[in-house]
Amino acid sequence: MEPAVRRQLGAIALVALATAGVAVFGSLDALRSVVETAVGSPLAFAAVLLAVYAVRPLVLWPVSLVSILVGYGLGIPLGVPVGLLGAVCTSLPAYLLARHAPRERGLFGRLHDRGSHVVETTGAFRGVAAARLLPLPADVISYGAGLSSVPTRAFVAGTLVGQLPWVLAGVVAGSSMRTLAVEGSAGGLPLVVGAAAVGVLVLASPVIRHIVDYDRLPSMGSSGSQ
Repeated sequence: MEPAVRRQLGAIALVALATAGVAVFGSLDALRSVVETAVGSPLAFAAVLLAVYAVRPLVLWPVSLVSILVGYGLGIPLGVPVGLLGAVCTSLPAYLLARHAPRERGLFGRLHDRGSHVVETTGAFRGVAAARLLPLPADVISYGAGLSSVPTRAFVAGTLVGQLPWVLAGVVAGSSMRTLAVEGSAGGLPLVVGAAAVGVLVLASPVIRHIVDYDRLPSMGSSGSQ
């Protein structure tokens, strides 16, 4: 096995172990208790919220769940912009880690080649925004964007647009609660289906155009040789 491949596998194992270890101790009941205690103090709640966004990728909490906390503590007018900013900031570590990972060869190299081809077909901003609209794990998208060398500006803009419906649903749900409940509260099936449908529509045009252009290549080549 090549040294580069061994390093890549080691990095994947290290991240997986750290994530699994923290996730075991990431109790939603403990989080609920801490948030309900801190919500009466703006400074305490801000500190708790920053800590939650910082550890979210490790405890495998979805962004919509944290948005419920934001809505519960801040309400809708302030909660939506705070939730969007938090969604971007909490996605950046995974993106930057993957963006600076070696991808000359091995598994990362293959993922980089395939991801770059997808980005070339869909466009960086459009691809990230559509992926965020689909019901996919947020950090999988962030790692994929980093490995595909998506520009930072396109990643941030795509994350803002694609996370908007999920953040809005979470903030609205949280703001309507008298007692915090962080399980099964953000959107439900209609939101999942609706956001996924929009994501598919966003991708449809460049994908269809790519297929049509690909199908034309052989005929163009054969006509030129006659």
